[in-house]
Order: sequence, then C-alpha cells, then structure tokens
Amino acid sequence: MDAENRGEPASARHVPVLVGRVVELLTPALREPDAVVVDATLGMAGHAEALLSANPAARLVGIDRDTEALALAAVRLAAFEGRVTLVHAVYDQLPEVLSRLGLDSVNAVLFDLGVSSLQLDEVSRGFSYAHDAPLDMRMDPTQGDTAADVLNRYSAVELTRVLREYGEERFAPRIAEAIVRERAGAPFSTTARLAELVRDAIPAPARRTGGNPAKRTFQALRIEVNGELAALARAVPAAISAIGVGGRVAALSYHSLEDRIVKRTFAAQSTSTTPAGLPVELPDHAPQLRLLTRGEQPDAAEVAANPRAASARLRAVERIRAAA
Repeated sequence: MDAENRGEPASARHVPVLVGRVVELLTPALREPDAVVVDATLGMAGHAEALLSANPAARLVGIDRDTEALALAAVRLAAFEGRVTLVHAVYDQLPEVLSRLGLDSVNAVLFDLGVSSLQLDEVSRGFSYAHDAPLDMRMDPTQGDTAADVLNRYSAVELTRVLREYGEERFAPRIAEAIVRERAGAPFSTTARLAELVRDAIPAPARRTGGNPAKRTFQALRIEVNGELAALARAVPAAISAIGVGGRVAALSYHSLEDRIVKRTFAAQSTSTTPAGLPVELPDHAPQLRLLTRGEQPDAAEVAANPRAASARLRAVERIRAAA
C-alpha cells in the first residue's frame, strides 16, 4: 500500500461511481423486511455503505476476491453490525455463497466491475503502468498466476490472442513478438520494462493519440490474469437467477468488453421469445426482465470530481416474471 494512503480509511480513499443513481435503482427492491442486497464486487464498500444507510431494514452480503479490500470494508461497515456478511470469493461463485448462507433468493445484486481504486492506488500490486512495480495484477494476491507468469510463459500466439481480445490492441502481434524476443534475454518482472517495450513496439504515429500506449496491454493482462470476462459471463446470469419477482440487478462497467456481456445478458431476458406472427404472447416466452436503464453515464460534474468515473456505464434490470 502506498505510504501516503496506508493510514487513510476507505471512505477517504474511495469515491463510488454513480452512487446516488445506484441507490435509487436498487432501493425499490429493498423495502420489505429482511431484504438482502448482494454487493458482488464489494471493494472499499462505498456503494454498500450508501445502500445500507438508505435502507435501514436491509441486510448486505458483500463479496470480494481481494482480502485487503474485505478488511477495509469491514472497518467502513462496522456501524452496520448485525446487517453485514462479508465473503472472500469471486463474483461468479454467487450461487455457492448464497447456498452456504442458506439464502434461496435475494432482492438485489450489484456489480461494480473492473479494477478497484484500492488496486490501482497500491503501487505494489502492479496494475498501473504509471509506476514501476512487480508485474502482479492479481485481484486476489493469495492465489493464481501473476502477469509476469503470463508474459514469461505464453507463446506469441497466445499473447497475441490476449492482447487482441482483451485489450482490443491492433498492434497485438508486434507487441507479442517483442515480448517473446525480449524475455529470451531476461524474464519480465516489472511494469516499467513492459510499458517501455509496448511503447517501442507501437509505431510512432500511433503513439501520439489515445493516451498511454501501454493502457490496452495492461488491461488485457489484468483481464487474463483474473479471468474477468469468463467470470462475468457466469456471474450475471447467476445474479438474475438469484432474484425473485421485483428483484433488481445493477452493473457498472468501465470498458466495452464488460458492458457488452452485461448488455447482451440483460437484453436476452428482457425480450419475448414468442415466435413472430403469433397473435398473443405465449406465457412461457414472455420477458423475464424489464430494462431500467440503457447504459447511463455520469454527468460532467461527477467526472470532474472523480475522473475514474468517465468511462462508466450503468445498466439495471428488474425481474417481472418468475423463471419457468
């Protein structure tokens, strides 16, 4: 953890994105006694704190793969003792978490996706190309391969796939070949060396626009290391299955790959599957969900106050029919 942040509480270090709108969207599902909201990506608990404050009868299940985030969240949520259960898990483990807690269903689920403020700000975690640090990038630093493992073990073909699919990097083959060539002399271990290699591998004209040229490579490695998109593709349907009629799911995404998964999953279950041409809606084919938003974005004032909100998209749905 950065020395300047080490003693600061989570509330001072983390500004939750679109927090008022998230509370507005999920609160209608949390009005009944003993309502349960799951924050499936708890982080430093900014959204969780706001939801508990706005809904004094609700209980929270907070899930995060990052043990340090869970520790900070526990301090932040201490005032809600008896209403909070924190779980060390990945969000696609939602069904198992709810089963262990004896919960057949919940009233609301929130996803705040991507890398957290804690992970970005803690230099030693290696998520940022702006500071030299070990190439780690694990959201759960207790297990799994690091970014260095990926860089030093994957073939050029595998690295090209990762950079192209998860970073949408048009120079993926050039970067992958440069990585394989350079690691033959010495394995990769630090973020600065990788950032420099990416900059050198990209043609000069392409480096002049679009921000730091390493941004897409770092995003791609982070997604690969943490299996983010595969987990999300499992987690969103699981969240929808976990809510009853009147329940709601909201998701904040920060790049197109995340948003596409959320959008398609929500759309698939908010669209009738009754065959075209039939004069009536077949009950078992009626939509299960109602779209509450269509990719809302923060306004200029929020982006000015919290620049990390700039790329956020908020989507939310409500269950209107029980699953068949």
